Amino acid sequence: MIVEADGHAIEATVFHKALIAWGREHFRPFPWRLTEDPYRILVAEVMLHRTQAPQVVPVYEQFIARYPDVPALARASREELHDALYSLGLRWRIDLIQAMAAQLMTHFEGQIPREKADLLSLPGVSEYIAGAVRCFAWNLPEPLMDTNTVRVVGRLFGLEIRDSSRRNRRFRELIAALVDPDRPRVYNYALLDLADQVCMKKRPPECSGCPVQKYCVYGAIALMSPGTG
Repeated sequence: MIVEADGHAIEATVFHKALIAWGREHFRPFPWRLTEDPYRILVAEVMLHRTQAPQVVPVYEQFIARYPDVPALARASREELHDALYSLGLRWRIDLIQAMAAQLMTHFEGQIPREKADLLSLPGVSEYIAGAVRCFAWNLPEPLMDTNTVRVVGRLFGLEIRDSSRRNRRFRELIAALVDPDRPRVYNYALLDLADQVCMKKRPPECSGCPVQKYCVYGAIALMSPGTG
């Protein structure tokens, strides 16, 4: 399959192969990545919203030990949840998590639903969170669209990246078209790790060490410019 934008084409199969091979060597083993339990993945994704992963790790591990499933979470008081989550900031998450647990018990018998519409019906669950749960728990080919994946795909195709790009239909279509339909879980982990370790925002991207540089418009320009990449 060929994915194309503005005259730049990427052969998806070879792109998948290169990215996934790199991803297996540079996989970040966060605890929520070592499980396929949809509850644990959902909890992690809610915590990760606007919060750095290293900050989430200790809070997540203590939270899962204390609330290992939806029924346990539903029994927690607001004060208990505040104590468990206050270090992450964003206090509004506490009420959303409590409401989410109540709705899971009421409408889904304490189980995490697999259907996207059901996930999106839960308080605090965004399009990104729903897609992440479906991909990482059930290995479904969900496009994950946030500032990081938009940055990588925008650079690949040489597109202008704005704050609004993560809501742009064109970017969504490109991100969706590039997902590996056979290995979506490992593909999306690799894409996120590439954004964190190579195709960075706050530091210049390390184009010379990028596993998909030869498919990238930005990378080709960077390596032609002295002192970059």
